[in-house]
Amino acid sequence: MGKFLERQWPILGVGVLLALVTFYLIKAGKEAVQGPLLRAIMPGEGLELRDIRYSHDDPDKGLKWFLDAKEVRLSGDKRSIYFKDFRLRVEPKDKIFLELRGKRGNYSRDSGDINLWGNLEGYSGNGYKIVTEHVIINEKSRKLSSDKSVKISGPFFSVDGQGLSVDLKKERLKMLSDVTAIIDTGPLI
Repeated sequence: MGKFLERQWPILGVGVLLALVTFYLIKAGKEAVQGPLLRAIMPGEGLELRDIRYSHDDPDKGLKWFLDAKEVRLSGDKRSIYFKDFRLRVEPKDKIFLELRGKRGNYSRDSGDINLWGNLEGYSGNGYKIVTEHVIINEKSRKLSSDKSVKISGPFFSVDGQGLSVDLKKERLKMLSDVTAIIDTGPLI
């Protein structure tokens, strides 16, 4: 029995923690929770949550980020996170925020890839907007790419094209093909 508890204590600890959180939520009478917050906990299959808001503050990197999603699923090995109907907001310290909304996404801790799909719309704090169907962001290399149709618009321009490559470190953006640009600098006369 001692060896069983020794090997299973992390799972039991998570179960007890979730039971306490659920107990206090119910006891506090949280009417804002419309359905079951915790849908399922299955050993080896991971964790599934509904209507969540997750935030992370990393002072070492000078970065805060928030994820709101209708559904989030954590894999059993905790190496992958899947989410649906999401809003992802990134707030770098002393820089302009970026917010992305879409239908579904996943994150792999092993590769560092964040895949986002479905009616993606991104906004920045300085008035820029991006629209596409699929984006891959690699947090390790700090690169963003898409092979789908992309539209980027800002205060004085609009660019459409097929495919996108962005180096976030160098702050360099490249549209890959079939590019159309419209620049509006105001009246020429």
